[in-house]
Amino acid sequence: MPQYRQSPFANLTPVVKNLLIINLICFLPYILMGENRYSEVVVRYGGLFYFDSPNFRVWQLLTYMFLHGGFAHILFNMFALFSFGPILEYAIGPKKFFNLYFICGIGAALIQMLAQAIEVHMASGSFTISGGMQIINQAGYDKVAAIYGGPTVGASGAIFGVVVAFAMLYPDLELMILFIPVPVKAKYLIPVYIVIELISGFGQFSGDNVAHFAHLGGALIGFILIKIWRYR
Repeated sequence: MPQYRQSPFANLTPVVKNLLIINLICFLPYILMGENRYSEVVVRYGGLFYFDSPNFRVWQLLTYMFLHGGFAHILFNMFALFSFGPILEYAIGPKKFFNLYFICGIGAALIQMLAQAIEVHMASGSFTISGGMQIINQAGYDKVAAIYGGPTVGASGAIFGVVVAFAMLYPDLELMILFIPVPVKAKYLIPVYIVIELISGFGQFSGDNVAHFAHLGGALIGFILIKIWRYR
């Protein structure tokens, strides 16, 4: 008799499945239009800009979560959602998982903006251009220009919230990670990721354009929600 292998997508929970579909659909313009045109049209209106930027729109707090900057970016985020999302959704239910995902994503955006506001103030003495900036050096000017002109995109903030929530509910579950030949328990692995994000965020390393504070914001909101909901 022929043997049938079950599809790896057969056990996807409804919210995770729909999130994967929406993210993939939103990535189609990148494939069809090319990176440059995608950035000019889609990211300009859907990516998250600093609140004082002329490109900022309120809906970007939601839409930025469904845009990605390349194949590696979306692959990493969707693989994490595919790996951790269904187990967490089974545990807390579709409604709570839906709320957690979007609250973490929006919270990540707000914390990223807060970090940007602090950077703008440190460089110029004001949180906004209209506040009367006094930029004293080229490095400060470049920093402010990058913040005002550079959008944040990606589901990483929401994903970090999901991963932290997963680790809180299943701390002793062993995970296999690329380039690490032995399984590592979630309660050890996830804090390492958080520490790396902290170092990267405060380190301000040259050439690093990753929104580390959005990742940290999503992780923090995920932690708070699981505590508020009293899951163990």
